[in-house]
Amino acid sequence: MTKRKSSKASKVNAPARQAHNDSQARKAVASMPRTTSKQAEVIDMLSSSQGTTIPAIVTVTGWQQHSVRGFFAGVVRKKLGLTLASEKKEGADRVYRIVASRSKGKAHAVRGAA
Repeated sequence: MTKRKSSKASKVNAPARQAHNDSQARKAVASMPRTTSKQAEVIDMLSSSQGTTIPAIVTVTGWQQHSVRGFFAGVVRKKLGLTLASEKKEGADRVYRIVASRSKGKAHAVRGAA
């Protein structure tokens, strides 16, 4: 005679499954940027057609200049995979703006082809 698993065993595992589902939901929410964050504000500034300058970002966020440049390299370019263009006009600060999204797959394909 074979014994069937009691429903009690599945009830014991239910909290563990629920905790796993909750942690997955928290991770999904955590990966979405807040719309009120400094990062979101800077991305909005960079996304405008006029772009923005480092001194303007320093004023809005309170970050130091080197932190803004690090944000450009680490978050905007690497983490988010966005293309950041800059142009320097005579007698004015350098203007940065996001021009288009880079496809990570294409970037890897180009590296592999070389």
